[in-house]
Amino acid sequence: MKVFPFKIPKPLDERLLVQVDKEPLFYNRLHQHEEIQISHIVNGNGKLLVGDSIHQFTTGDIYVIGSNLPHVFKSIEGHQNAHMISVFFTETSFGTDFFNLPYLTDTNTFFSNAKSGFKITSNQTQIAEKLLKIRSEQNLKLFICFLELLKDISSASKKPLSTFIYSKTLSSTEGERLQDIFDFVFKNFQQPISLDEIAKMACMTQNAFCRFFKQRTDKTFFQFLIELRVAHACQLLISNKELTVNMIAELSGFNSISNFNKKFKKIKGITPTQYQQSIL
Repeated sequence: MKVFPFKIPKPLDERLLVQVDKEPLFYNRLHQHEEIQISHIVNGNGKLLVGDSIHQFTTGDIYVIGSNLPHVFKSIEGHQNAHMISVFFTETSFGTDFFNLPYLTDTNTFFSNAKSGFKITSNQTQIAEKLLKIRSEQNLKLFICFLELLKDISSASKKPLSTFIYSKTLSSTEGERLQDIFDFVFKNFQQPISLDEIAKMACMTQNAFCRFFKQRTDKTFFQFLIELRVAHACQLLISNKELTVNMIAELSGFNSISNFNKKFKKIKGITPTQYQQSIL
């Protein structure tokens, strides 16, 4: 698997693309593209890797992913019938100065926030309805619906997805190497992973690997690994109430309950038990 720095395929005269994905699992390749992406998870569960961060996604979530921000929606194996509606466009899709018009100043915060990506945390129902409606609109009605969608998103509450904005497009070689690393970790995070093992897998020395990973994700490899394990633990705490915290720690790759509690609280600000109680 590799990063695909592709442009969304579309007719030359189509500046706004509405895409409906209905597959057993979401597209699971790390990729980046020039277009800003607005996505509504109609159905599906899993992990979203975007920029330097890992998040859980679930049915009903709405995300905005900025231009050239590497990302992948990784569905949970066994959870079928993934369904996502996405809108793709660039800041210059309608001309270099279109969004600078005085009538559209309300969208300024949208584009500044989109650079690091964000999850919408208010007005989800209203925004989801717009995204469901936009699928069937054409021409002027499609454009009007799109502007209304931007207006609703701009005024909604948001939670940033990434803290690190990579300032340039990843090369094919860099992308392929990163994707190999992420793919290996996604498949093996429940088991011990040593620095020597992951560096050899990437065909690099340990020092070279550490520099490569930190420069492109703004965090160490083990920070990333722990965040992935905690994200997985959160999913288990939400969806598997019959599992004990000890069992969840083990299933998430932690070798001791004390280490699990410590790392979980450092990332989430509360203990695993408190997290589970907060969502009951």
